[in-house]
Amino acid sequence: MMEPIGLFTVVLGLYCLTRGYGATVSTFIVLTLLGSAAALTLGGSSVPPAHLFLLFVVIAALRTPSLPGTAINAFRLGKPAFWLAGLLLYGAISAYFSPRLFAGMSHIIPLGASEYPSTGGTVPLGPVSSNLTQTIYLTADMVCFVIIASVCSTPTGFRATFNGLLAWAAVNIMFALLDLATSATGTEELLQFMRNAQYTFHDNDTVNGMKRIVGSWPEASAFAGMTLGALGFTGTLWICGRYTGPTGLLAICSFVLIILSTSSTGMIAAPICLVLLYLTAVLRCGVGPKSRRSTAVVLLAPPIVLALTLIVVLQDNLFRTIYDYFDLLVLSKSTSGSAVERGSWNLAAWENFTDSLGLGVGLGTARTSSFPMALLSNVGVPGTTFFLLFLLSALRPGMSARTFESDVRLAACNGCLGLLAGSLVAGPTVDLGLLFFVLAGLTASRPIARMKEVPLLPLRSGVLDNAAPARHPQLTLHSRKHQT
Repeated sequence: MMEPIGLFTVVLGLYCLTRGYGATVSTFIVLTLLGSAAALTLGGSSVPPAHLFLLFVVIAALRTPSLPGTAINAFRLGKPAFWLAGLLLYGAISAYFSPRLFAGMSHIIPLGASEYPSTGGTVPLGPVSSNLTQTIYLTADMVCFVIIASVCSTPTGFRATFNGLLAWAAVNIMFALLDLATSATGTEELLQFMRNAQYTFHDNDTVNGMKRIVGSWPEASAFAGMTLGALGFTGTLWICGRYTGPTGLLAICSFVLIILSTSSTGMIAAPICLVLLYLTAVLRCGVGPKSRRSTAVVLLAPPIVLALTLIVVLQDNLFRTIYDYFDLLVLSKSTSGSAVERGSWNLAAWENFTDSLGLGVGLGTARTSSFPMALLSNVGVPGTTFFLLFLLSALRPGMSARTFESDVRLAACNGCLGLLAGSLVAGPTVDLGLLFFVLAGLTASRPIARMKEVPLLPLRSGVLDNAAPARHPQLTLHSRKHQT
């Protein structure tokens, strides 16, 4: 059944097609924010707006002469899309055969509906409804990756993807603030138009009187996990000296909202992202004009962190407040009923992996609470190998060149790693979400030919390339020829 937000998505898609593939891609990226919305409802399954809008992105790309050939070329042996296609193929085969081949040989925490009554615990291994839906989601992930990688090989597509990701980070913050405002004023029903999916929502939960921030997602853990991607992307751009005003503000707001979301996922993974950003600054630091900001981060971050630590330690009330907050969300959380339940999911997932002789019980069969366990239990060693090969081949942005193009790819790579950090803590499925594959596609993209000098962004907030003369208000993409 088509929902009102689905009708809006279709109308928006038709309009974007008239504006070209650049506008279509930017809009698609922003729509990936609507993680709690359903454009279509098919039985007990929901089709998010971004997955429906992906059809319009594909149409827009196919209408562009150079992009279909680029997309086909992406599946060459050794390319990232080749390994991702291998994961999809093995996942689809395992989704059908593994639950039947190993039926009754293990017990699973079912991800979808099974033939057994739902008790919240384990049931005998067998086919579940999510075998099909997870295969569809993984197919959409692969299509998204290939299309974005192809689109970003053109100046227009690269510009549109960059704009879309900055807009994503800004709108994500806006939804978080709206979530807090509607909760404080008792007007939560204003956001119900985008909370119509067939999920279990935790949008009214509190922790010690604090509202758990969910934004446009079903729960605080999902919000924090996705915001980690925004932190990695915008934080890296700020370190690289790109649009330092907007990107710095977006990075700070994203970090603060992650901490205030009361999500243990965010509390654990956010420091990992900060370490990743610091390592990026270390690798980029130097004495040249393009390395000033990263050098300043390397030199100033340790004493600032030390000073803040001393202030917290010396102020007993402040220390007690921060410790109690961390203890509530992380230390004591390990003994909570939720943590015990999630731990049992991972234990069952490991048993699924061993009982299936390392082959996995099938894509979408078992629910877990950690992405590595989701890989091992669902698609086994073969699927995990395909994913690792995809990751190693896709996330290679290169750091030698200090052009805007290479800096954006580095930021996208760190955004991917930020999302992975959250999934390592609480990743229930093999599907990492469309935003991950947008960032991965941007990281893996390379120009299809020598690019002409074209404005990359219409903004006039300053020179984007630190080496460019100050009289040039717009950044131009450097002409370089890459092999594809």
